[in-house]
Amino acid sequence: MDERDIVIGIALDEACLTLEQLAAACAVEPEWVRQHIEEGLFPAVAGPLTEWRFTSASITRARRIREIERGFEAPPELAALFADLLEEMDALKARLRRGGAA
Repeated sequence: MDERDIVIGIALDEACLTLEQLAAACAVEPEWVRQHIEEGLFPAVAGPLTEWRFTSASITRARRIREIERGFEAPPELAALFADLLEEMDALKARLRRGGAA
């Protein structure tokens, strides 16, 4: 799968993607995902590697980190920090919308 390929599907709210499926959805190698998990850049995943499952939020985070790393040649730690900030901004914007703000 090429990074320009479009993946069409339904957003998943429950943890049901495998490591390989997450990697394919984000156009990265499974080793990239494993490395980022081991470095603590993704939320902790319990259980043995063969039982790891991921949500749609994991796809969003992985894609953000990948784009920051590639687009700005950022180290993984900086890309994850920036992804954290983007997630916080998204959460704050959602709170503002729920509260009736523009």
